[in-house]
Formats: sequence, structure tokens, C-alpha cells
Amino acid sequence: MNTTSAAIAAAVTFVWLGMVLAISFLEAPLKFRAPGVTIPIGLGIGRLVFRALNAVEVLLAAVVVAAVAVGQPPLSVGVPTAVTALLLITQLAVLRPALNRRSDRVLAGENPPRSRTHLVYVALEVAKVAALLTLGVSALAA
Repeated sequence: MNTTSAAIAAAVTFVWLGMVLAISFLEAPLKFRAPGVTIPIGLGIGRLVFRALNAVEVLLAAVVVAAVAVGQPPLSVGVPTAVTALLLITQLAVLRPALNRRSDRVLAGENPPRSRTHLVYVALEVAKVAALLTLGVSALAA
């Protein structure tokens, strides 16, 4: 992999990793512990924050994929790039619509039954963190 592509892929990957860790594993759970934050308020804030995070993730993913594609990557970089992109696509195309429908119901005052979709989203977020870490380290070594 050429040096410039590897450097860009690694730098963007680590920025992306930091954003996911800060938002998904720090901000998201903590907001519900703040005084006066109700479930509907927390959901409203969460939807805004995750919409912004996901938009930035799509941009960062595009930059990483482009840098990797141009750089003629070894499998040690190409595979985690594909895995990371697939995880993000699954979250955005499959899980987010279901989570949005459920949060729409809660925000409308309903009390829908518990859903495992959020747990699946979190599991994919953990997998994405592992994939991003692997990708970043592999790009640095390439």
C-alpha cells in the first residue's frame, strides 16, 4: 500500500474510532443520567446526535474506502475496510430505521414493548470499534 494512502486511511480511521467511542460509549449512556433528562428528551437528543454522527461516519467511510482503494491494499487492510463498511451499512440501512420507528412511538407518548434492536445495534457498534482498531493498526503497518 502506498505511504500516502496508508497515512490517510490510518488518520481518518482513528478519528472515526474516537468519534464512535466518545458518542456511542460515553455521551449516549451518560445523557440519561443527567438531572431532568427524561426518556423522551434523551431520545430526542440521541436521535440528533446519532444522525450527525452517522452522517460524519458515512463521509469518513468514503474517505477511508477511497484511500484504501487507491493505495492497492494488502488483505490485512482491505478486509477490515470491507468489514467496517459492511457494519456501518447494516447499522444505517437495517437497524436505524427500526430504532427510529420505535423512538417515534415513544416520542408520540406510546409505551411500545421492549426491543432487542438496540442491543443488536450496540453489538455492531462494539464490532465496528474492533474493526476500526484493526483497520487503523493495519493501515499504519502497511
